[in-house]
Amino acid sequence: MAINTLENANVYSEELDRLFTQKSATGFFADNAFGARFVGAKTVIVPDIDFSGLADYDRDTGFTRGAITVSNTSYTMKMDRARSLQIDREDLDETGVANLAGKILGEYVRTKVVPECDAYVLSKLSGLAATRGNIINGENDKPYAALCELINNVQEKVGYDTELVAFIDSCMYARLMNSEEISKMITVSDFSQGEINLKVKSLNGVALIPVVSERMKTAYTYKTGNAGGFVPAENAKEVYMLVCAKDGAHLMKKTEKMRIFAPDQNPDADAFKFDYRIYYDVFVKKSGLDAVWAWLSPEVTISTQPANKSVTEGSITGNLSVTASASGSTLTYQWYKCDENGANAVKVAGATSASMSIPTDLTTGEHYFYAVITVDSLAKHNSNIAKVTVA
Repeated sequence: MAINTLENANVYSEELDRLFTQKSATGFFADNAFGARFVGAKTVIVPDIDFSGLADYDRDTGFTRGAITVSNTSYTMKMDRARSLQIDREDLDETGVANLAGKILGEYVRTKVVPECDAYVLSKLSGLAATRGNIINGENDKPYAALCELINNVQEKVGYDTELVAFIDSCMYARLMNSEEISKMITVSDFSQGEINLKVKSLNGVALIPVVSERMKTAYTYKTGNAGGFVPAENAKEVYMLVCAKDGAHLMKKTEKMRIFAPDQNPDADAFKFDYRIYYDVFVKKSGLDAVWAWLSPEVTISTQPANKSVTEGSITGNLSVTASASGSTLTYQWYKCDENGANAVKVAGATSASMSIPTDLTTGEHYFYAVITVDSLAKHNSNIAKVTVA
């Protein structure tokens, strides 16, 4: 057979790891894994070093003895995620397996693996900042001042010679770039991420990394079973900005080698089968717990979720509604029609208030809708999905 499954499995694993590092907004944290070691499938030990401070030199007794404390902290990686993909034999010939499989697997890592890992890392870091009380209350129309405050708070902990990174929500990033205060201060600098050198915008040496809003929440629910994927957790806040040292977090990632099965080896289907599995988690050393700072969106309370409805085709009436509030903030609404699991969402034209009239052109069957609630034109929160059954 033209495809060497063992050799290709190794090649795919290396290429997918390289793609992960290149496309992930947080992939550079994996560079900080130096000095860590795996002791089991999901356990890693990270050394944390502390020293005694200087003491006076005594002319009679000489030097004061100090201590070097190396505490090896064990961390257990929480995220153990996997997926099995198949390509039907009839969709390709043997000479095209490697090329098509590489494209499919690469697209899977880019569109599914990287977004989930970024979302998890940023939510864990912002959750740490919230738990430690390392939160600022910025003003939406003054993003530059908020960014400077975050940077200053981190520099007070790590000093001014440590490279920092600022993750910025895409909507807030647009506001920041349009700020007259910052327009003349932005420079383009080199930013290393694994073996890749990138060009990023920076402010006084701090790399500015824009991240799409879907990956900038304080908490997520990671789905299991056939659906898979991830969604923002209920009551999750938007992370407007997150600043930390570039070496302040450790992304431990252990990708299992790809398992590849030719159609003759696949008992389930006449198809090439690709099994992808990854362990990962992010950890912050004890010495850096207070060097992660964030600016979060106001808390949104959804007191009434849209309720399921049953209507009759040809004489459809009724509304779907949601009740939400956020202290001191302006809320706007947009309703969407979607699949049962929330996928393939399409805007409902004109449905831009807290209540939406059920479309009168729905056909017999089940239809699904939800509302997106936007806070101050920045943070977005989804309502529950409501089912409209048309008889």
